Amino acid sequence: MNRYREIYRAEQLPVTQNRMFTTQTEALKCLRGNVILIQDMKTGLIFNQAFRPELIEYDSDYQNEQAVSSAFRKHLDEVTEIIKHYFFGNSLLEVGCGKGYFLEHLLSNGFNIKGIDPAYEGKNPVITKASFELSLGISAESIILRHVLEHILNPIDFLYDIKRANGGVGKIYIEVPCFDWICKNHAWFDVYYEHVNYFRLQDFYHMFGKVYKAGHLFGEQYLFVIADLSTLRYPKFTGEEPAEVPVDFLETVHACANIIKGSVFRGKTSKQSVIWGGASKGVIFALFMQRANAIIDFVVDINLAKQGKYIGGSGLLIYSPEDLLKQLETGSNIFVMNKNYLSEIISQTGNQFNYITVEYEKI
Repeated sequence: MNRYREIYRAEQLPVTQNRMFTTQTEALKCLRGNVILIQDMKTGLIFNQAFRPELIEYDSDYQNEQAVSSAFRKHLDEVTEIIKHYFFGNSLLEVGCGKGYFLEHLLSNGFNIKGIDPAYEGKNPVITKASFELSLGISAESIILRHVLEHILNPIDFLYDIKRANGGVGKIYIEVPCFDWICKNHAWFDVYYEHVNYFRLQDFYHMFGKVYKAGHLFGEQYLFVIADLSTLRYPKFTGEEPAEVPVDFLETVHACANIIKGSVFRGKTSKQSVIWGGASKGVIFALFMQRANAIIDFVVDINLAKQGKYIGGSGLLIYSPEDLLKQLETGSNIFVMNKNYLSEIISQTGNQFNYITVEYEKI
C-alpha cells in the first residue's frame, strides 16, 4: 500500500490569502501555488504535498484580524473561559499572536502572558516580532497556539521544538480549523495554500498521550485541544475513518455561480452580487466564481486594514460597508462567507438584500 493517498486538489491559489495589495495589478500577479491534499497513511495526518514554505511571508501587509466582529469576539470570550479554567495562574506564551488582540484581551483579564509573531505591528514590549524558533529560548508554563499549526510544515517537529523550549513540560492549548467541518459543509472555500495541514479531532488524541479537554468551537468550524506537552508523540494511524472529501465537494461552486449568472435566488430577482468577507474564504470564493464566469460586483469587509485594498487572485477591491451600501441596489445578492456572522450582517445592512450563506446545506 502507498504511504500517501490523494484526497483533493486545487490549482493556482494565492499562496497567502490574507495578504492585501495596494493595486489591482499586484493582486492579479500575486504568487500562486497548487494544493494537493494527501493523507499520510502512517500518521493519519492530512497536508498539502505541493506546499513550498519559501513562498510564504508574514509581514505588515498580512491582515487576518477577525476580532473586529462582535460575533468573533464572543468566540474569543469562550476561548478565554477555557483558558481561564485550565491555565489561570500560569505564565503563558502565545506563539503566533498575530496583531496581538487576543493577547491584549488576556492581559486585561489578569493573565501573565507574552507573545511572538513576525506580523506584529504594535509596541507592546511583551510581544517579540519574530518567528518562533527553539534557539530564541522563549518559554512559559503554558502555551497558546491558536490558528498556527495549520500553517506549519512538519507540525509535529514544530510541537517538539515548543516542548524542548519548555523543558519538556507544560500544558498547551491548540486551536485549528476542523477538516471534518470542511468536508461536511462542502467548504471548498476553506481550503487554502497557506494552510498546509488539515486536522481532525482524532489526530490530537494520536499526538498526545494525555488530553485534558478537546472539542469544537465557533459553530464547529474550529477544533481545540488542551494537552500535556510532556506526552507529545509522533502519531500512528490505526486505519479507522480514513479522510474522505465528498464526491460532490464542488457542487456549491456551480450553485453559487448559477445564482449570480441567473440573477435569481429563491424566486427573487437580484441585481448585483456581493461577497461579504474579504478574508480567506472570500478570496477563494471570488477566485472560483471568476473561473466559473460569474461576475462579483463588490467585496466588503469590516476590517479597516483591508478596506481600499485588493484581494489576491481575483484582484477585486474591498469596500467598507458604508461605501457598499451607497452603491448597492435593494434586492441584490450578498454571499455571506461565514454563517456565524449572518445575523450581524443582516442587522448592519437593514435586511434589504438576499443573504446567501455558502455552506452546502444552505444552497
